[in-house]
Amino acid sequence: MKVHIDRDNCTSCGTCWDTCPAFFEMKKEDGFSQVIEQFRLNGDIARGTPPDDLEACAQEAADLCPVQIISVDD
Repeated sequence: MKVHIDRDNCTSCGTCWDTCPAFFEMKKEDGFSQVIEQFRLNGDIARGTPPDDLEACAQEAADLCPVQIISVDD
């Protein structure tokens, strides 16, 4: 599973990091969502791969995002 955050359209609502705080967090410098460092793809703060035990959590966060800026690919 791969996760992508469209940070340009993030509204900083906090739904993703409230729903799945082990995978998503707020970037302090701009207030937008990012993938926690250990799960990033090639250091990209907007792309990541959750471990098996966080896949359901990451999917739920994507589903609950009010502006649907988190995409999940298998």
